[in-house]
Amino acid sequence: MIVERRSATRGHVEAGWLDSRHTFSFGHHYDPQWMGFGALRVINEDRVAPGAGFPPHRHANMEILSYVLSGALAHRDDAGGGGVLRPGELQWMSAGHGIEHSEYNASDSEPVHFLQIWIQPDRLNAQPAYAQRAFDPALRRGRWATLVSPDGAGDSLAIRQQASLRGVLLADGERVEATLDPARRYWLHVAQGDVGVDGRLLSAGDALGFADEGALRIEGRGNGTADVLLFDLPA
Repeated sequence: MIVERRSATRGHVEAGWLDSRHTFSFGHHYDPQWMGFGALRVINEDRVAPGAGFPPHRHANMEILSYVLSGALAHRDDAGGGGVLRPGELQWMSAGHGIEHSEYNASDSEPVHFLQIWIQPDRLNAQPAYAQRAFDPALRRGRWATLVSPDGAGDSLAIRQQASLRGVLLADGERVEATLDPARRYWLHVAQGDVGVDGRLLSAGDALGFADEGALRIEGRGNGTADVLLFDLPA
């Protein structure tokens, strides 16, 4: 089974300083047909104006990943986590039994464009935690690199769920494959650029979900570099 989620069909929230696209239901955007995909609960594509951002607010029992596409994102939380996230870096915050955090555009002159991703944890009310890691783009050019895993394998970020996230950067004509376990679910999200996926042309913001499938073939298309994320999720 393959499900298709096109960028243009996502939820859209605009608040002057914020332009946000929601792959799944989030906040005031509610769509009963798109409540998540397995443990993957949120993929928000946010563009935040210079100097603006999300003031301190609380979350609990959610694994939260932030992935900057351009600009810089400043994070601070009441568990001692904090830093500035830039392109090529990934941030993990485990909300655990409860955490208060804020996220602001770190620049007063340039917008920040980033993805915020929520994955449901496999345990409740754990101690909150935070980590940030830079990934060398060269390690993802034309090949998969593991960014997130349950055990931190290969210098990936360890999260509290039996899920992983791989990323690849593809120039025009470059190809990668992925073997899919029919007993698990997979969500492919195109963060930037254009790709062909088994006969489908996908652009930035487009996504495909896979269940009971065995293989996946992806090819870069166009003049730019495509940035593709593949989530491996429990069924």
